[in-house]
Amino acid sequence: MCGASDQVEVGRIALHFWEEPPISGTDGSGTVFFGHCSLGCVYCQNGRLAAGEAGKPYAIDQLADGFLRLQGQGALNINMVTASHYGPQVREALRRARKRGLHLPVVWNTSGYETVEAVRANEGAVDVYLADFKYARAQTAHAFSAAADYPSVALAAIDAMVEAVGAPAFDSYHGQRRMVRGVLVRHLLLPGHEDESFEALRLLYGRFGDGVLYSLMNQYTPVISRRAAEGRGNAAEMLARYPELGRAADEGAYQRLLDFADSLGMDDYFWQEGQAADESFIPEFE
Repeated sequence: MCGASDQVEVGRIALHFWEEPPISGTDGSGTVFFGHCSLGCVYCQNGRLAAGEAGKPYAIDQLADGFLRLQGQGALNINMVTASHYGPQVREALRRARKRGLHLPVVWNTSGYETVEAVRANEGAVDVYLADFKYARAQTAHAFSAAADYPSVALAAIDAMVEAVGAPAFDSYHGQRRMVRGVLVRHLLLPGHEDESFEALRLLYGRFGDGVLYSLMNQYTPVISRRAAEGRGNAAEMLARYPELGRAADEGAYQRLLDFADSLGMDDYFWQEGQAADESFIPEFE
């Protein structure tokens, strides 16, 4: 489904400054963006990389070199972005890098569409999970990501993540508050799907309470419009079927989502200020 072989492909290894504050700090998160993906989100802002149209092959030792280079540049952590389909290779690269002096916490940055077995396989290798919870409804998950079972799969995976890494914990690293253990769950407000976002927060907070951190995002960027204009994939068909995907999320809807989070008792979460929906935030890939 992901389109990958056993040859690891990487689109970018660099410091990244746009994650949540205890992930990026001011010095940056040491991110490794992997090629391919196990979901087919029609609105994906990293679509070229997810489709395997960008990136280049990396041997395991090259990957270990990259981790150590990021550490040398002052990264707060090593942040694996969409790495699950390369799990065995990534864990081996981490093992080799640690033998050579890697000491940073490892962040597993995931769509949330993980098997419980895949999460358990990361035990001892991953310290922090940065996990999406995209959908509360099977119908939306099927339409936008070709994964009708996403809600149940992601909730079970987050259960396993919490079991594996425990409650959020922090330290101070070069004067920055850094997350070193735990789970941070992200939810992105999709335009026209405000009610489903309410459902998602109710599900998450009812299940996990304050045992995880939350990040509520308004950064949906309608790159699908550009892809439709370029005739790429089925973007034009999806845009015709779901025209709401052609615009950014409404600021009023986002404020209502934050108010709803407050009403649930979710009074400690990350939120985005100002205009976050902008293609300038999307990394360039090799």
